[in-house]
Amino acid sequence: MTPQLDAIGIVTSDMSASLAFYRRLGLDIPAAADAQPHVEAVLPSGLRVLWDTEETVRSFDPAWQPPQKGGGRVGLAFLCGSPREVDEVYEALVTAGHEGRLKPWDAFWGQRYATVCDPDGGEVSLFAASDA
Repeated sequence: MTPQLDAIGIVTSDMSASLAFYRRLGLDIPAAADAQPHVEAVLPSGLRVLWDTEETVRSFDPAWQPPQKGGGRVGLAFLCGSPREVDEVYEALVTAGHEGRLKPWDAFWGQRYATVCDPDGGEVSLFAASDA
């Protein structure tokens, strides 16, 4: 069998804050999950997003250390329905207190694009086709 990408994992210092952020981006995560040490959400495509608290990761990897915030090596990207929606979602997240990394702009590759940070500093891109 050829390995297939099945899940994206996020290690968080604050499960409730992280889940609230991703709920704002449309992920269906039950409210009861906020108190859990491990949470999974299945996307319509079948891809899973997994969250673990730092304590959970240390339970099986005691030497684990959190990476520096905003490392920018891996990021998640959310498709929006229009350039206007990119602007609106960006503003809603920044107004809610999340760090805006890159304000919405028209990228040379034909997209309206912006970047915000989740509560743990992970980069999350918002994008839509410029002509949408």
